[in-house]
Amino acid sequence: MAVLLTLLAAVSVALPAPAAPVALVALGDSLTQGYGLPEAEGFVPQLQGWLRARGHDVTVINAGVSGDTTAGGLARAAWTLDGGGDAMIVALGGNDLLRGIDPAVSRANLRGILQIAQARGVPVLLVGLPAPGNYGPEFKAAFEAMYPELAAEFGVLHLDSFLAPIEGRARDGRAMRELMQPDGIHPSAAGVALIVEAVGPAVEALLAQVRR
Repeated sequence: MAVLLTLLAAVSVALPAPAAPVALVALGDSLTQGYGLPEAEGFVPQLQGWLRARGHDVTVINAGVSGDTTAGGLARAAWTLDGGGDAMIVALGGNDLLRGIDPAVSRANLRGILQIAQARGVPVLLVGLPAPGNYGPEFKAAFEAMYPELAAEFGVLHLDSFLAPIEGRARDGRAMRELMQPDGIHPSAAGVALIVEAVGPAVEALLAQVRR
């Protein structure tokens, strides 16, 4: 009996501990946080479900804060990653648009977030947004350019627009009631599902960059 227990103990010591799931931080605003939706129907749980269904051992951490700007994201990026993060999605800028914040300020804030991630060796997917034309063509061009230019500067992955699949339906003249909440700003659960399907492959590419 003593010999058997010794053998079992030796085997248990030799076997490696199972790896923890990849921690994927989703740093964003209300679009990330899941504003107006039941918890299970927001972007983060839907994305986690999509990824796990495709065989990825991942936990998506909801670091979305409703009303947050790029400045708010910068203020909490370091301690968010210090809490555990192997990769990060950065989807900020919508509230900068709503407040008419100078794109140069938004760009500086996003650069700061990317610098924090880079210093920690955390790969990033930077997700942009289209700017409306009501601030003028120079504002629109400067805002929309900051995402691909920063992605190129830091060598991170980039997607043009968080809301691209819903915007595509709007251009096609399809009904929007099922895809957007009544406020016309935030996606419904069905809209989030479309977003996840569109964002998912880029997130898979992000996970492939994780070094543990």
